[in-house]
Amino acid sequence: MTTPLQPLHGTRILSLALNLPGPAALLRCARMGAECTKLEPLPAPGQPSADPMGIYSPAAYGELHQGVRVLQAHLKTDEGQAALHAELARTDVVITSFRPSALAKLGLGWEALQARYPRLSLVRIVGALGERAEEPGHDLTYQAEAGLLAGLQVPPTLFADMAGALMASEAVLQALQARAQHGAGVCIEVGLAEAAEWLALPLQWGLTTPQGDVGGAHAGYRIYPCADGRVAVAALEPHFAARLCEAAGLAVRGDMEHLRDPATHEAIARFLQGRTRAQLTALAQERDIPLHALH
Repeated sequence: MTTPLQPLHGTRILSLALNLPGPAALLRCARMGAECTKLEPLPAPGQPSADPMGIYSPAAYGELHQGVRVLQAHLKTDEGQAALHAELARTDVVITSFRPSALAKLGLGWEALQARYPRLSLVRIVGALGERAEEPGHDLTYQAEAGLLAGLQVPPTLFADMAGALMASEAVLQALQARAQHGAGVCIEVGLAEAAEWLALPLQWGLTTPQGDVGGAHAGYRIYPCADGRVAVAALEPHFAARLCEAAGLAVRGDMEHLRDPATHEAIARFLQGRTRAQLTALAQERDIPLHALH
C-alpha cells in the first residue's frame, strides 16, 4: 500500500488521560486519521506541564502529542467543566485514566455521560479491571504481577503501559463499531494489569522458560557472543535451523532433539564466537538466516 489506511478519519477523540498509556493510545488514533484533542489540567506555577510526562521527559511528551490538539483547564471549576462539556458535545469517544471514583466526582461516570451524550463512548483505562480498578499501581507492579520481571533489573521498556495503549486504541475501534451496529455509545474498560497478563501468556504456556524452544532450549533461537559483540539468532523453523547448522559445519538433521542437544549448542556457539558482526550479517544475507548482530 502506498498510503496508510485512515479508519478513524472523521472521528473525534477526546482524551483526559495523562502520563503514558492514554497519550500513546491517542497518538495511535491520530495516526489512524482521527481528530484528536487532549484536555489536561493547567500546570502548577513554574512547571512546564500538568502531565507528568511533560516534566520527566519533554521529548517523549512532544512526540506523544504530535498531531494532537492540546487544551488546558481545571475540571473542578465551572469554567473547566464548561470547556470539558463543549468538547464532549462534539466527541465520538473519550479516553480517561482516572480511577472510577475520581471520574464520578468530575461528573464523568458512565451513567451520567450516557444520559447526557447517548452516542458518546467511554474508553476507561484503569490499573486493573472490575473491583480492583481503585487499586494504585504502575507498569512495574503490573509486570511483577504477571511474572515478567527477572532478578533486580528494571525492564527495558514499559510493556504494560504500551500494551495497554494498544488495547485502548483497539477499544476505540470496538466502540465505534458497536455504535455503528446499535446506535449508542458503549463503555469499555482497559486494565493495565490485564495488558501485562496478555504479554505474559507465552511465559505461562512455557514457551519462553529455559526449557522452552524460544526460551533458550533450541540452539537456533538464542543470543550468543560473537567476536566483537553479540548476535540474536532466530533460526527456529526447520529450514532456517538447517541453514544455520550447515553454516556451522554440523550435520543437518530434521529432529528437534538434535537442536536441543548441548553439543549442538556448543558447536553453534563456537562457530559464532569466531566471527565478527559484519561477517555474521553477511552470512545471514547470503544464506537467508534470521539473525541480528548487536554491539
